[in-house]
Amino acid sequence: MISFKSTCMIVPSEPTPNGLLLLSECDQVRQWSHTPLIFIYKPNNNTIKPFSIETMKNSLSRALVHYYPLAGRLHWIEGGRLQLHCNAMGAQLTEAYSESDLDEFGDFTPNGIIQHLFPRVDYSSTSIEEQPLFLAQLTRFPCGGLCVGIAISHIVADGRAAMNFTNAWAKLVRGEDLGCDEMPFHDRTMLRSREAPPVRPCFDHIAFTKPPLLIGCSDTKAEQKKETSAVLLKVTKEQVEELLKKANQNMVLARPYSRYEAVAGHIWRCACKARAGDDCQPTRVRLGADGRNRFKPPLPQGYFGNAIFDAVTSTSLYADLLSKPLSYAAGKLREAIERVTDEYITSALDFITSQKDVAPLRKNFHIRGYSGATFLGNPNLNIGSWINLPLYSVDFGWGKPVYVGPGILHSDGKIFVMPSPTDERSLIIALCLQTQCMDSFKKFFYEDIYGRSILRSHL
Repeated sequence: MISFKSTCMIVPSEPTPNGLLLLSECDQVRQWSHTPLIFIYKPNNNTIKPFSIETMKNSLSRALVHYYPLAGRLHWIEGGRLQLHCNAMGAQLTEAYSESDLDEFGDFTPNGIIQHLFPRVDYSSTSIEEQPLFLAQLTRFPCGGLCVGIAISHIVADGRAAMNFTNAWAKLVRGEDLGCDEMPFHDRTMLRSREAPPVRPCFDHIAFTKPPLLIGCSDTKAEQKKETSAVLLKVTKEQVEELLKKANQNMVLARPYSRYEAVAGHIWRCACKARAGDDCQPTRVRLGADGRNRFKPPLPQGYFGNAIFDAVTSTSLYADLLSKPLSYAAGKLREAIERVTDEYITSALDFITSQKDVAPLRKNFHIRGYSGATFLGNPNLNIGSWINLPLYSVDFGWGKPVYVGPGILHSDGKIFVMPSPTDERSLIIALCLQTQCMDSFKKFFYEDIYGRSILRSHL
C-alpha cells in the first residue's frame, strides 16, 4: 500500500531559454509516452546524507536550469510531428510512503506491485500539451529504504541522455557542482537530415517495415490479445563466460562476439524454441545502436536527445537458428549493429524527413491498447542493451542503488539486457513473453547454457 503525501511542480531555479527547440527526426519517431525506471536504495551505515525532500526539490530545480528542455511541454504539429516548447512549466515531483517494506517487493520484477513505485501519466485524460516531460516519485519504506521512480518522455531523451540527467540531479543532491564536461549539449541540428533528401533512400530501411507474421496469420490481433508475463533472470559471470565461449567457438574474428551479442543470440534461440513454431517460421530481432560515436565527426557525449537508431536483423528461420551454433544468431545481431554507420544514419534521417506523416513510424508498441502500434512480439523480439549505461552510479548521497530496472514490461518480446549491481561481469535480463511460453523459456534459457543441445526433439 502506497500513500501519497504531496505532488508539486518543480520549475528551474534560474531563467532558462524560452522558445521552440528543434526536435530531430530521430526524436520524432520515438514513443511520446514516458519510460519508467526505478532506483532502489537500502538503508546502510555508510549513508552520507539523510533523506531530505526539500534538498531533492531544490536540487531538481537547479538541474532543470541546465536540462531546461525537461521543464518544457510538447505540442502536436502537422504530419504527426511534435514541437518542444521550452517554457519552464516544470517537472513533477511526488513524495510517497509505503506501508510495506522493500523485501515485500521481491526482486522488483516489473509487474503490478512495482508500478506503484513510479509516477504515472493518464494519457486518456491529459493532453500531451499538459503532460510534464519528467516526473519523479520518492517513496520511503518503513525499513529506511528509498525508491526514486522516474518517468521521462522518450521524445525528449534516450537512455543515455536520461541517465546523464539523473546522475546530474544526484550529484547536485550530494552538494557537489557539475563540471564543464557534465553539461548537456542541446543543439539538435546535428541530427537534421539534408536540406533536400534524395527521392530514393540510400539504404533499405527495414527498421520501418512490419516484422514477420506467424505462419497462417494475416495480422497480429490474436497475438496481441494473449496474456503476457514479465520476469527478471540472473545470469552469473560464469554463465556469461560460457555463452561467450560457445558463441566464439571455432570462429576466426577480428573482434570476438561481445557479451550482448552472445547473450542476445542465446535469448533469440531460446525464444524460438519456447514458442515452438513451425521450422520455416521467419523471425527477426530489433535492437538499438547508439549513434553518438557513429557520426563523423561523433556527437558530443553530453548530447541531450535521442541518438539511438533502430537496427534490425535480416530475417532468419527457426530451423536455422536452432540447428546452427550460437555464433549464427550472434552473427546476425552483429550484422545488424554494424549496418548502422554514418551513411546509414544520414539515410535514415532522410527517409523520416521524406514522410508526410511520421505517426506510422513512431514506436508506441508498448502502450497497451494503442491502435497504431507496431507489434514486435511473437515471432519476433526487441532486445535492448543497458549494459553500458551508468545505472549504478546514481548516488543521491545514500550510496549506490541495489537495483535499477524498468518499471513497466508488458509487451511480448520486449527485453532489456542490464548490468548486475553485484558483479560487473554478471547480467540481469528483464524479459516479457506470452505467459504460455514463459516456463519453457526459463527452462531452456538455463539448461542450454551448458552443453545441452538447443535442438528440439523432432529436428
